[in-house]
Amino acid sequence: MDMIKTTDQLAAFCGRARQCDYVTVDTEFMRERTYYAKLCLVQLALPERGDGDAVLVDALAEGLSLEPLHDLFRDVSVVKVFHAARQDLEIFCLEAGVIPEPLFDTQVAAMVCGFGEQAGYETLVRRIAKQSINKDSRFSDWSRRPLGDAQMKYALADVTHLRDVYEHLSARIEKTGRTGWVEEELETLRSPETYIVRPEEVWRRLKMRGGSSPKTVAAAKELARFREERAQSRNIPRGRVFKDEALMELANARPKAPGDLARLRLLPREWRGGNLADSLLEVVAAADAMPAEKAPERGRRRSKVQADQPVADLLRVLLKARAEEFDVAGKLIASAADLDALSAGARGLPALSGWRRDVFGADALRLCAGEVALAVRGGRIVLEEIQPGIETDAAPNEAPNEAPVGSTSS
Repeated sequence: MDMIKTTDQLAAFCGRARQCDYVTVDTEFMRERTYYAKLCLVQLALPERGDGDAVLVDALAEGLSLEPLHDLFRDVSVVKVFHAARQDLEIFCLEAGVIPEPLFDTQVAAMVCGFGEQAGYETLVRRIAKQSINKDSRFSDWSRRPLGDAQMKYALADVTHLRDVYEHLSARIEKTGRTGWVEEELETLRSPETYIVRPEEVWRRLKMRGGSSPKTVAAAKELARFREERAQSRNIPRGRVFKDEALMELANARPKAPGDLARLRLLPREWRGGNLADSLLEVVAAADAMPAEKAPERGRRRSKVQADQPVADLLRVLLKARAEEFDVAGKLIASAADLDALSAGARGLPALSGWRRDVFGADALRLCAGEVALAVRGGRIVLEEIQPGIETDAAPNEAPNEAPVGSTSS
């Protein structure tokens, strides 16, 4: 198996890649002990199926520069193909400030092509390439050298079979005219903002009780910011600073003295005295002094809407019908939370824009407005126009398989 360990070798391979229509890419990295991913290996494969057309790049090799690869990523004449690309792209974005362009993510494409929600690579390889992958090396320590034969074989399979998956999906997308759909879905992956974690916003991920006071929320926000900044500056996982449970214990108790810290059950011992304790107490005191009217709004997500349940149920039926009709994953069109929000009157939702509006959103709005009803025709769910003043209930002699199944008209 070819292992690239020098910049010249990488430049030569990338030069070959720049003569191709596409290149498949994957990475292996370690993150258990660090805040930022440690890149260990890059796998690359060209469209040809011959010797030397799939390689491993030892990202830990002494003196190796990945700049030839970054240049390849910037070459817009070559499509860069990944599967579930988010974590891979985060590495290249944060380490080199580069995001491959043009980009193709086979997981996104598979959802658009009806392979289910978040289709796994192994599933796509089995269904499209008719191959199986030995996953025994998946959780290997990729930072140890030398790599074993089984590890290298597994790593190469992540890009060699990806060629067949890409060629199948890209042809299917072009045939069905859904290139624009995929491009819309890739916008988030292309944005550098996707990979930037802002310490002042991390608190929104915390799970808080519904009755949390403004003081508790303010303390949680400041403690989360403090923890994130410490984790980032020391390149350690945020949980190694202290866990969410300890953070919320601090936010609820809002200790004022080292003795108060000593009485907390979940706070790690090293934070109960000395400079670390002083730092925590300063953060809590600053948050506690914040006027209530300036405290952040409670909750990590938007408040749960009060769904109009009959309307939400009808929207679910419509979504299922449209997902089957267009052979696309239903959750890609709209989530359960989106349907509840839509039934409650929310309108600034992803399901109401772009290709989703064409497939589902426009008719969903008409259903909510009572302009159409759902009916069964020939075993399929269809929409029927509601004429003003006409009841939507089925007539007594109407065949069961032709009955309207609902509308939101009063």
